[in-house]
Amino acid sequence: MRSLASRLLAVSDRPGSLGLPSVVSGTLWFLLGNALLGSIGVFVHEAQAAPLTTTWFRCAFGLIGLTLWMLWRGAWRDLWVGWRALPWVLLLSTGMLASWWLFFTAMHHVPTGMAVVLFHVQPLWLLLLGAWWLKESVSRQRLASVLCAMVGLVLATGVLQGQAAASPGSYGLGVALCLLGALFTAGVTLVAKRLQALPLGVLAWWQCALGTAVLWLEPWQQGWPAWGAAWGWLAGLGLVHTALAYTLMYVGMARLPTARVAVLQFAYPVVAICMDAVYFDEPLRALQVLGVALMLGAMALGERRNAAR
Repeated sequence: MRSLASRLLAVSDRPGSLGLPSVVSGTLWFLLGNALLGSIGVFVHEAQAAPLTTTWFRCAFGLIGLTLWMLWRGAWRDLWVGWRALPWVLLLSTGMLASWWLFFTAMHHVPTGMAVVLFHVQPLWLLLLGAWWLKESVSRQRLASVLCAMVGLVLATGVLQGQAAASPGSYGLGVALCLLGALFTAGVTLVAKRLQALPLGVLAWWQCALGTAVLWLEPWQQGWPAWGAAWGWLAGLGLVHTALAYTLMYVGMARLPTARVAVLQFAYPVVAICMDAVYFDEPLRALQVLGVALMLGAMALGERRNAAR
């Protein structure tokens, strides 16, 4: 059994894993990671913790999961990235921690649907920053796919049907937090691509380690969650939405061009919107269904054009 598990874990470390071309396997890993992230809103809602406390628990449980996994694989020596890569790793980790906190905080000021819309402006930033910083070419078809997916995202969240009413006093703050978080996330994705040679799981481990070390006072100051279900939801944020999801996403990003990543990232809001509709018993309206279809269509079009090359 251990031998079989070891072979399965080793699969994700190899280019062209699963017996598929590298780009295809990268797409599968990246989509799976984004699909897992789609349920994060439910976990945050059920945990009922302060934003920084939620961020610390996500880091702490994520660190536990990733450390045990690295030890079990005998890859603990890979955790030291070297002095040359260390500044980039710390920069990426800081940016992702800021992104998590900004998103969790924004959800206290604007409805979840609006937060998802604003936060996922970042694929467009990713496309533009990738072209400027990494000098990657962006085809008109790829840009059209991203813009089409963003239109679909706006429709899918229901904001055009009055489902995102927020108090005027906090609305502007929530919008600003989401847009800033989107910029941080786009920057983190680009930095991650510069570190694609690092072993699997190392980037996610450093993010969690830094967050655990920096934010450890928050639960003491804000108060620990009541023992019970809340701890289970917070553990899920670390083990599922961090340790597992981000590892899968980093595996995929290392094998994909930035423009393709920008389109595929819309798998996260598609799953998130559908998950919220099912969990909170709020059936999607006609425009929302159309929006989901537009996002899925944009991703399918981008993948079809890429496969035809």
